[in-house]
This record gives sequence, C-alpha cells and structure tokens, in this order.
Amino acid sequence: MEVVVGEDGVARCWWGASTSDYQEYHDHEWGMPVDDDFTLFEKLCLEGFQSGLSWLTILRKREDFRRVFHGFDYDMVAEMGEPDVERLLEDASIIRHRGKIEATINNAQRALEVRTELGSLGALMWGFEPPDRVLTELAATTDESTAMAKELKKRGFKFFGPTTAYAFMQAMGLVNDHLVGCEARDRTAAARVSFVRPGTA
Repeated sequence: MEVVVGEDGVARCWWGASTSDYQEYHDHEWGMPVDDDFTLFEKLCLEGFQSGLSWLTILRKREDFRRVFHGFDYDMVAEMGEPDVERLLEDASIIRHRGKIEATINNAQRALEVRTELGSLGALMWGFEPPDRVLTELAATTDESTAMAKELKKRGFKFFGPTTAYAFMQAMGLVNDHLVGCEARDRTAAARVSFVRPGTA
C-alpha cells in the first residue's frame, strides 16, 4: 500500500489515483461519515451486487442502480415484487443477477423492521463502529465487520458477509482507512470528530 501523488499534486491512496472514477469517489465520498439511511442502504445493497466483481464496475453503473431502485428509498424498494424482478433481469444497465435483485428487495423489508425497532438503519450500522486506528496493512475483515455481518444475517439480510461489511464500514466512514499521507485522511478525520452518530442525538 502506498500514497501516490497525482498530476494535480494531490497525494492519494494508490487505488484512488488509478482511474478518474476512483479519484472522484476517493476524494469526495469514500471514508466520509454518512448518517443518511437511504445512502447507507444503497451501499449495503451495492456491496452485495459487487460480490464477484470490481467496485469500479458497480460505481460506473451506480446511477442506473439508483434509477431502477427508486434512489434506494427502502420504503419504495420494499414494495417491489416479482414483476419488478423480471423487469430488472432484462435491464442491461445493471447487474442482472436474480439473487442479488431479490436480496435488495428483501433487505429493504428488513431495513424497515430495523427502523421500526431502532429508529433508523444507521443506528444499527453505526453500533459496530470500532475504535480509531491507523491502517498498517490491508484487512478484508475485522472483528467488528464479522459481528455486523452476523447481526444482519440474524435479522434476515442477504448478500452481506464480513468482507462486504468491512468494505461498507470503510466507505461509509465507520473507519478512516485513508493511508497516512493521503490528503483525504485529515479531512475525513475532522469530519468524524464533528459527526453525530445515528441513534445518539
């Protein structure tokens, strides 16, 4: 792992400098703390769609996923049924995988249950935030991501294992895994200091 200085003079995590799509995502989204339920739900679902694929593939199709899944408003997604599944299986703009499409609808229904119980999906997800640390080596899973995946599985969520959970935690700001020396690390750390965790307000 290393920090790369781009032609614009900005130091970034190596992966954030690899393509223009990744650069935009790295600089403005990845690692910034998120409390919006629909954004959290979107990431939960898109991580599931990524299984077996690259995140770049999903990122480039994200606007199409948002279009077909009602902006990941889980109130609306929960109402989708078999006709919608069949329609989406014909839509080449997204990943046409029946299990993942059905899991998105199922997960919306489970998210509604979580909101009823805890007040928001965010209250559940942020409950697994680990202590701050400095990334010294690549991690695919952690104790916290394993616990998150176990809890979501118990609640009936699908396509969300420990590796998926950790990628979710990195992207949604539950951890700050920007490398030391990356321009975004301090900015992300500052955002985390002022961030009000869901369920604590």
